[in-house]
Amino acid sequence: MTAMEDEMQADAVGAGDAGATDAADSADSEVEQIRHALRSVTDHELGINIVDLGLVYDIDVADGSARVTMTLTSPGCPAGGQIMGGAKAAAESVDGIVDAVVTLVWKPFWTPERIDPTVRAMMGF
Repeated sequence: MTAMEDEMQADAVGAGDAGATDAADSADSEVEQIRHALRSVTDHELGINIVDLGLVYDIDVADGSARVTMTLTSPGCPAGGQIMGGAKAAAESVDGIVDAVVTLVWKPFWTPERIDPTVRAMMGF
């Protein structure tokens, strides 16, 4: 193989990798956009958004669908339905997301240590 053929083959292999990298970058970007949108959802009792409270555990995106795994501050949270509905609406407001599923989990259980350190300091924790 000539040097030119070697270079062309390397470019072709790299192009395939670039496509995979672009897809991963796109998913990462959508995850960050969803995380940003979720900051508009607040726990009205505390007046803090669910991301900074540490209620959002995971965000996955695939093929225009988002899955948000989160918890609430307590199983008896009176605003639970409103928060969950707000999280779904916020995720679905992101361009490219056509459907979102919000899954409520209790493990790990939420504690104040999950609050963003800056917010926790402002709260006096």
